[in-house]
Amino acid sequence: MFSDFQQVEDFFDERKIYGMKPGLDRIRKLLQMLGNPQNKVRAIHVAGTNGKGSTVYFLKNALIANGYNVGVFTSPSLEGIRGHIMKNDAILPEADFIEVMNIILPFVEKLDQADNYPTEFEIITVAALIYFADNVDIALIEAGMGGRMDTTNCFIPMISVITNVEEDHMAFLGKTKSSIAYHKAGIIKEFKPVVVGEMDTDALKVIEKEAMEKKAPVYQFLRDFNYLLTEHHLAGMSFEWIKNSGSKWNVTLNMDGEHQVKNASLAIMALTELEQCGYELDWQRCLLGLSRTRIPGRFEHICPSMVLDGAHNPAGIDAFIRTLSKDNTENKHLIFAAFRDKDLSKMLGKLSAHFSTVTVTTFVHPRAASCNELLTASHQDNLKVMGNWKEAIDLIPESDPSSCWYVTGSLHFIASVRNYVVHKQEYQQRWQNV
Repeated sequence: MFSDFQQVEDFFDERKIYGMKPGLDRIRKLLQMLGNPQNKVRAIHVAGTNGKGSTVYFLKNALIANGYNVGVFTSPSLEGIRGHIMKNDAILPEADFIEVMNIILPFVEKLDQADNYPTEFEIITVAALIYFADNVDIALIEAGMGGRMDTTNCFIPMISVITNVEEDHMAFLGKTKSSIAYHKAGIIKEFKPVVVGEMDTDALKVIEKEAMEKKAPVYQFLRDFNYLLTEHHLAGMSFEWIKNSGSKWNVTLNMDGEHQVKNASLAIMALTELEQCGYELDWQRCLLGLSRTRIPGRFEHICPSMVLDGAHNPAGIDAFIRTLSKDNTENKHLIFAAFRDKDLSKMLGKLSAHFSTVTVTTFVHPRAASCNELLTASHQDNLKVMGNWKEAIDLIPESDPSSCWYVTGSLHFIASVRNYVVHKQEYQQRWQNV
């Protein structure tokens, strides 16, 4: 049994040897042994190539503004193991995490003894479901990779949301958007409404076919709801959200990037369906919650001269570049690190023309591309190499009005950078107060 959180962290470090194993047999077995806590959870399931985390944050803040206790399960985490599980705006306290893990541990050990080893991600998912079953009014569950065979696809949601379908994780999900859409469509459940974002015709056909087979109502962006941009202001943008049935809302976001308007539009559509599930919503409070949303690691100004963005595939890079184009800073610099199974050549090719310098680096993760792999993938001549990413971060000036440094390429990398910079800022603040 666990008596302190360090033991929990050591346990999860040891589970890394079991890697990533798509499939639902292990998690279903573990949940069954625990009494199927997922059946007590009322939740929205969010899948998609990009925008899942942002859509979850918009939903979370709108629901918190209405007085609901909201559970959030998200991956990857920007704040360690505990950061995967949130209640409202707080990550799960150590004491609660230890308590939940002590419930799970005996059953994990039984599966281990049967050579049916649950993975790190499966155990974290189960921990979230156990906690949410007794502690929140509604949970927002972000899918990991794909959907159909993803670990999170182990419960019946009230509503499913599929943000988009783009090329990513193609070694696991297939090499066409249709095959990727097939995996995303796996979160659609019988008779449960599904909110669908912008995607090409082939992907949409796959999702509509799944929904028809499951008799699930489909609410499709551009067909059933849309938006009209009305103002682009210093901190973000305003738009009119329009539902074909006649509902309209004037929405203001304090985040930049039209992709965030699309994510917020999906969240609003999901909220209108949530009312049909019996949740009472004051829409002025919903709009206030949306306007207050700031999402860690999504075009986040972590300090005056540094921006973090978790663009981790070509479509994410496109959205990042569109938002970047509004920055009139004279000198833009990029620090880039990514997983080797991404389309590195396409990502670096899209990025390089927009920066005075591009620094490639690497980070500690089994899937992280080495600096040599990034150099091989690039055909640009303005690349710099720094094997130690912390040294690259430390060279960034604290304040330089003529320059800005952008850090992107992998959400896991962004999480490491964010944690390093935040702790560095806290340390400097403590010394200033001595």
